[in-house]
Amino acid sequence: MIKDLWYKNAVVYCLSVETFMDANGDGCGDFEGLTRRLDYLNGLGVSTIWLMPFQTSPGRDDGYDVADYYNVDPRFGTLGDFVEFTHAAAQRGMRVLIDLVVNHTSDQHPWFQEARRDPGSKYRDWYVWADRKPARADDGVVFPGVQKSTWTYDKVAKRWYFHRFYDFQPDLNTSHPMVQAEILKIMGFWTQLGVSGFRMDAVPFVIARKGAEVKGAPEQYDMLRQFRELMQWRKGDAVILGEANVLPKTDMQYFGDEGERLHMMFNFQVNQNLFYALASGDSRPLAKALAATRPRPATSQWGMFLRNHDELDLGRLTRAQRERVFAAFAPDKDMQLYDRGIRRRLAPMLGSDRRRLELAYSLMLTLPGTPVLRYGDEIGMGDDLSLPERNCARTPMQWSTEPHGGFTSARKPVRPVISGGAYGFEHVNVAAQRRDPESLMNWMERALRMRKEIPEVGWGDFEVLAHPSPQVLVIRYDWRNNSVLFVHNLAEEPLEFELPARKIGTEGARLINLLTEAHSEADSKGRHCMLLEPYGYRWFRVGGLGYLLQRSEI
Repeated sequence: MIKDLWYKNAVVYCLSVETFMDANGDGCGDFEGLTRRLDYLNGLGVSTIWLMPFQTSPGRDDGYDVADYYNVDPRFGTLGDFVEFTHAAAQRGMRVLIDLVVNHTSDQHPWFQEARRDPGSKYRDWYVWADRKPARADDGVVFPGVQKSTWTYDKVAKRWYFHRFYDFQPDLNTSHPMVQAEILKIMGFWTQLGVSGFRMDAVPFVIARKGAEVKGAPEQYDMLRQFRELMQWRKGDAVILGEANVLPKTDMQYFGDEGERLHMMFNFQVNQNLFYALASGDSRPLAKALAATRPRPATSQWGMFLRNHDELDLGRLTRAQRERVFAAFAPDKDMQLYDRGIRRRLAPMLGSDRRRLELAYSLMLTLPGTPVLRYGDEIGMGDDLSLPERNCARTPMQWSTEPHGGFTSARKPVRPVISGGAYGFEHVNVAAQRRDPESLMNWMERALRMRKEIPEVGWGDFEVLAHPSPQVLVIRYDWRNNSVLFVHNLAEEPLEFELPARKIGTEGARLINLLTEAHSEADSKGRHCMLLEPYGYRWFRVGGLGYLLQRSEI
């Protein structure tokens, strides 16, 4: 059974087919181009690829406005190309997750088109309608400043329809049994074509009851159990990774008390406090977030991330904390989005400071969960703030110094490649970093390789060790009689740090550094004394290297 929980020690890499690699020269990325780059991803240390939406779509929301759940958008290839890609990934021992966007459809989807034209159609009840504009229709918008309402009048249907997101994305009535059955059919279809699971978009909205008369949008958590059961029946080791930016008190409702609902969730609580820690140099709120999200079933897992394809949502922080992060990483209003988040990529946020980038990635790789990387972050890609909303961080991958960064041979790419300046493809690209042994990409490859050799992080129990220095975060993991210890200095100054060996445990007199030769032996007073450089970090194995004898059991 232990081998089936592959996601416990995976490395996930998120990408958009549209902006990753163009093979046919039409300016748009495609599955053939992605397949050609599988060896690159495999060499980097990626074990699981998460694809953003690639199904047929008008493309008004980067593919999240799906018009056909059972096909590949022609711009990216065919179903045959998709199967070739999943097969090629499997040959390299890599798994594939795809986005499952079922809270809403495109308004161009045949279901919605028939529903608005024919009141007697079976699809009419697949959407959420009202005879008149509901009270408080302007509340609860997801995109403040861009989206004005959650209800829009349709002239054909002569009724109001509900849309939690943009007005061209009408919400599905996910409480309807036929809609639920269709979602299960969609999941079954793609697992049959080789995917190992789904990243489920907007989970709280999917399981909420919807309608003009519904108050408080109560969740239907058992729906998640239905989704998981289908996964177990169709493909026993397939998983669902949920996007649910919820308070810790409801985490167990999403996982299920016995782990019978979602396999994984993104840890937004830790993510937001991680960025506060990077901005303030104070580890204590991050430690509190780790404690608050610690409860989870043995088979469940957190997804740990830094930046993703959306804005960096800071809505769970206090106003003072949020302003501190804005001041540090997004001081200009143009860098902020929706009055709650930051739309920049990680490297520009951290000023391309190599020390801070390594610290941030070291934290992500060693916090309790499975690391999820965003394409291009391994080379420190930048953003194009001239593009609207979140598109600024969705520019094409920068492969080389060839025109358009080697992404396409077309005269005009689907989206402008970053050119010129510190983050232009002329300076930041895979080819150049591959040749530089000290590049960020090569550092990342080494870090990912070591991370996969530390199963305690994904499988073990953890403890944040108490000590008098708030700038330093110390976490210990224990699993199968083996222990690891991670130390991170969040301060911009060097720091003399002492940690009594007794806090580590009876075997804590010796710490083996997993990244360098800087091992640590307790002194005559039983203390580990370290001089931590600014933004410094240490990965230690506690006691020795006997863990190697047990690796064959994993």
